[in-house]
Amino acid sequence: MSKLRLQTFPLRDLLLDRGSLTRRLQKASNNHFAVSVLKQRWERPRLDEARALNIPPHQLALIREVILYGCDQPWVYARSVLPQRVLSGRLRFLRKLGNKPLGALLFSNPSIKREPVVVQRYAPSQLPLSLQNQSAQTLWGRYSIFRHGESGILVSEVFLPALVDSVMLCR
Repeated sequence: MSKLRLQTFPLRDLLLDRGSLTRRLQKASNNHFAVSVLKQRWERPRLDEARALNIPPHQLALIREVILYGCDQPWVYARSVLPQRVLSGRLRFLRKLGNKPLGALLFSNPSIKREPVVVQRYAPSQLPLSLQNQSAQTLWGRYSIFRHGESGILVSEVFLPALVDSVMLCR
């Protein structure tokens, strides 16, 4: 996407924002915000995720997939990859998040540093089956790695059509 088109792109500010998406969605929804866990279990990350985290592709990681709701609408699909080495020390409490937003915890911990955001397109086929029928179009999203020492947590966020349609306003 050219610079000119990105400057007028409706999701530009969200895609490039380095702050907490959770806080931004909470504010935009007048605190009508919720996290729904689709899954959280130990499995192998996808090859691109393992590479981004610099871990062996066969190594198990805690994979967490959630939908972030604003104003009772599914606004964001998020997938997080938490390698075992991250969860063995001070961050082991992340194993049991439940419906708590991961982003809020990551941004509240001063020992965790966020690497630059990478913006990318996602095909509907890259989403869980329950979300694939929501859009026939390519979706926009981003991912970044949150570093805690030498370990990293990969967080991907895909902006769903309801978010785009809402233009970040709830009425």
